[in-house]
Amino acid sequence: MMEKKPSMEPLTEERVEHFLMNHEDFLAKFYQKHGSKEMLEKMTGKKTLNAQNIKIVKSDTFSTDGLLSPKGKAVAEVQGASPTGKPVGGYQSSQRNSVTTSMFKQYVEGQMKKMKKASLVQNLVSLRKLNEQELFMELIRDIATELDVNVLCHKILQNVSILTKSDRGSLFLVRGNDQKKYLVSKLFDVTRTSTPEESIHTEENEIKVPFGRGIAGHVAETKETVNIKEAYDDPRFNQDVDKKTGYRTHSILCMPILSYDEEIVGVAQIINKVDGPHEFTVQDEEYFRRYLIFCGIGITNAQLFEMSVQEYKRNQLLLNLARGVFEEQTSLEKLLQKIILQSQDLLKCERCLVYLLDDVLDKDADRPQEDYKRPTSTKEVVFCKAFDLCAEDGGTIHVPSVASLAKSRNAEIARHVVVKGMPLNIDDMDETTTFGNGPHIDEDGFRSKSMLCMPIYNSDKKIIGVTQLINKLNGQAFVESDANIIEAFSIFTGLGIHNCQMYENACKLMAKQSVALEVLSYHATAQTSEIEELLACDIPAAEKINLYSFDFNDIPMREDDTVKAVVCMFQEADLFNKFRIPYDVLCRWATSVKKNYRPVTYHNWRHAFNVAQTMFTMLYTGGLKPMFKDIEILTLLVGCLCHDLDHRGTNNAFQVKVVSPLAMLYSTSVMEHHHFDHCIMILNSEGNNIFQSLSSEEYRTVIKMLEHAILSTDLALYFKKRGDFKSLIDNGETTFDTEQNKELLRAMMMTACDVAAITKPWEIQKEVAQLVANEFFEQGDIEKDKLGEKPIAMMDREKVDELPKMQVGFIDAICIPVYKMFAEMNKKLDPLYKGVMNNRDNWQKMADEHERKMAEGKQGNHEQKPAPANNSSPEQKTQNGGVRKNSTNAQPKRYGSNVIPNKPETKTYKKTKICSLM
Repeated sequence: MMEKKPSMEPLTEERVEHFLMNHEDFLAKFYQKHGSKEMLEKMTGKKTLNAQNIKIVKSDTFSTDGLLSPKGKAVAEVQGASPTGKPVGGYQSSQRNSVTTSMFKQYVEGQMKKMKKASLVQNLVSLRKLNEQELFMELIRDIATELDVNVLCHKILQNVSILTKSDRGSLFLVRGNDQKKYLVSKLFDVTRTSTPEESIHTEENEIKVPFGRGIAGHVAETKETVNIKEAYDDPRFNQDVDKKTGYRTHSILCMPILSYDEEIVGVAQIINKVDGPHEFTVQDEEYFRRYLIFCGIGITNAQLFEMSVQEYKRNQLLLNLARGVFEEQTSLEKLLQKIILQSQDLLKCERCLVYLLDDVLDKDADRPQEDYKRPTSTKEVVFCKAFDLCAEDGGTIHVPSVASLAKSRNAEIARHVVVKGMPLNIDDMDETTTFGNGPHIDEDGFRSKSMLCMPIYNSDKKIIGVTQLINKLNGQAFVESDANIIEAFSIFTGLGIHNCQMYENACKLMAKQSVALEVLSYHATAQTSEIEELLACDIPAAEKINLYSFDFNDIPMREDDTVKAVVCMFQEADLFNKFRIPYDVLCRWATSVKKNYRPVTYHNWRHAFNVAQTMFTMLYTGGLKPMFKDIEILTLLVGCLCHDLDHRGTNNAFQVKVVSPLAMLYSTSVMEHHHFDHCIMILNSEGNNIFQSLSSEEYRTVIKMLEHAILSTDLALYFKKRGDFKSLIDNGETTFDTEQNKELLRAMMMTACDVAAITKPWEIQKEVAQLVANEFFEQGDIEKDKLGEKPIAMMDREKVDELPKMQVGFIDAICIPVYKMFAEMNKKLDPLYKGVMNNRDNWQKMADEHERKMAEGKQGNHEQKPAPANNSSPEQKTQNGGVRKNSTNAQPKRYGSNVIPNKPETKTYKKTKICSLM
């Protein structure tokens, strides 16, 4: 029979652990043989070390640095570790306790109490089975992860009671500042069976012990250990406590609790040793001292953690305040009420008041602000309003009357803060005599015991109010942390007031702008009498006023006739019927457009009318109409009539040079953008929208094309587009079917119409060119006299003799290329090209004549010709080149309705013809 083998016991975790604890060398060999990098990283959660650097040692005694290791426990020792015990290469032999995000959140939300571990006192029987070292280590572990200061202090006293076998103990924490420190009883008479709730002292019943007074105060001041064998024999002991409680105090052991930097953070005191004589031994002192080393670190960490939780809550409240500042902007009163209500948990006082000075609510953005001068007397300080929050009223905010504010003692203190411009913290209102003798009872019967005031500043560093906190809820005086809170509160209050004022001022400015636009719209719109007169008259036929001719001359026409001619063009194009334009709306719009041109020398209504007539002629006489849709024809005519609206007689370069509001508003094509915006303003004025019957899609199309047409009159854009247009013409393009090509054609047509005065018969060209030169010179005079700059040659009155030559250059550079391309595209447009070439010949003759006279002068003809007074205004750069000859008599020249006055001349110039350059 085979011998029966004994059955194997199942392998359990406990058996493996027991084997490893008794065969420590096996663990090191196992690591060396099988310990992969991944295994070690998985086991430790840290970067691995070489397994050869790890060995297992035993520790049965206290380590040299005062730390303890449980007897018989295996400890991993890293060879090559620093003597200070710091980990090498980032490796840590054990997992450290840390405050995770979830733990912090649980502390903030007050849920950590549910997770508290049971006190070690409940396992006192098992603790007594441990030796001294193991007991000490367990007691350290018990407080190592405790972050609640109250629970931590309670555990410390109970654990000290276990270590020293004392009957009870008390713990005091340091409070106050460097000038005035004192102890407060955090826990009092803690026994092994007492709970934190029974022993904790709150701010209401805590005992204050000044440094140097009593046994605890002496220890706090000297940082010395006091071991009293018989308390009644020590004069520092207060026997009244025993008399009240009936408890007999025999021995006392009192020690300081120090932080890592040897600063006093508290005092621990144990009373009456329970076994043997009541005296505490030297060994008790040693245990007490060593344990309190860890306790000091634990208390410091717990206090820091408590401060971080409080700061987190405070920051959350401040964020809510900031959110409220930007959520409520419509009313300053609602904003302040909201801020105060949201700050109740932050301020923690019986009463909070916010006072506003008299000029806060009435601040006007348009009113000139005087330099801020701080009042020198409280009589100069007037509060127009106050907001009063009483904690007892359940969050109700009262608004005291101005009369009650004038009599209020609390308001008088706030006025004092305005005068001084500094925060004010009064610990005891009854003791101070600065604001009258105590008790300090206000007009409404409220008694103030302590007070903290902070001025409220605006963005200009001007005091606009005062925040006042009265009577801290715990009955104590306000401290530095309270001052920090009220300072933050005052900053947000000032920010809210400023933000609300800005919003109110913006609303006022918008209302003023609306009123201004309404007034401008009224004055920019034609008067009813003008409209009625236009509606009642007959519109002349296009042939009668020669609208279809390239040689059209508007000089003989009256102002009213030009508006009738505009109506005639719309009738000839049948735009009334095609776009359902009401006749009275078109008449009102055309008259309003005429009214919105300034009476400048050249860029006025007459120029716009001539540009529109040229466009009409190019479409119908020049044969371009079949290439465009009706909506494009409407847009081109409207664009020509509006392309120089509200022109100021100066060019884009001048606007940029003087940093005008228009130049600040528009970065490029300054005047052209303004002309377009002015056009839209007229269309939006009541009774002027000639596009009112268009669909939404048609309206968007018209506005887009209208903007493009007006901006195309900027010659800077003309030079960019001319090359593309020439390429199309050279390639034989005649239909312009694509939208891109059609847009290019419209842009070039706007330029051709804008400078079309250069194509008119010579007599008309000379008349118009004189106006151009006058406007040009006006800008040159401004640059010379007001800006102190020398104008360019074409704007310099002193270079007037050179203008014929520059005019030829202008025609060659700008005019001839565009008209030549149109003549090549369509022979019906050849009159424009012939007109500009004819005028070029005339200007060239003037330039040659000037050169001949200059040459004769150089050859010895020094005959001085008297220069007549120049009666013209300075010349202005324009888009319709040409010269109009001035009369030599003293009568002013009339161009349509524009009268050109004779300008007094202080200098004399050589007699010459005047021409214009673009």
